[in-house]
Amino acid sequence: MKTLRRTILVLSAATAAAFAQGWEFGGSGGGSFLNTVSVSSPAGSATAGFKPGAVVSGFAGFSQYKHIGGELRYTFFQSNLSLKGGGAEAPGFSGQAHAIQYDVIFKTAKNESKVQFFAAVGGGMKVFRGTGTPSAYINVASTYGYFTHTQEVKAMGSVGGGARFSLSKKVFLRTEIRDYITAFPQKIIAPPAGFKYGSVLHDLVPMVTIGFDM
Repeated sequence: MKTLRRTILVLSAATAAAFAQGWEFGGSGGGSFLNTVSVSSPAGSATAGFKPGAVVSGFAGFSQYKHIGGELRYTFFQSNLSLKGGGAEAPGFSGQAHAIQYDVIFKTAKNESKVQFFAAVGGGMKVFRGTGTPSAYINVASTYGYFTHTQEVKAMGSVGGGARFSLSKKVFLRTEIRDYITAFPQKIIAPPAGFKYGSVLHDLVPMVTIGFDM
């Protein structure tokens, strides 16, 4: 977690330097929906990934120009591990993830407008954590991989967009969807020798945001 703390401090300092330009902050809630990756093995095919879960996020941003701004965001994901194969599912194992990112925001109108559409492109890092306790019970799906109580840091790309609605002079509502793109964390769900996992993980996250202009 030292890497995560250092990144938070560096990005926070960068954002603070931009606050003189006019800034906003807010909080979001939503859900996390990840794709599964294919598992190729001598034992047959299977899938590995993470179950849908809750998402909580917070951000601070600035708007230096009418159509372009920037946003620093932290997001927490509840991401329990999943492994399916041989007509069965491996015993449950809890997990979570933490993401820090910086996005460039492209807007159709200035923040004072009643309705504004926007697109976001950026990146950062995502920390995957297996938080469960290994189970003594195993089934056929358990032979396709191992759930581990550890953490793994992955570089992350982020794209998304949505709409912003002014509720008052200082308060706004946003509806948005983000795609957090990383390599699959093979230290969290580890393939046995001779097994091959797919490489790209997409995390689609629809969110509703309440924010404040300062």
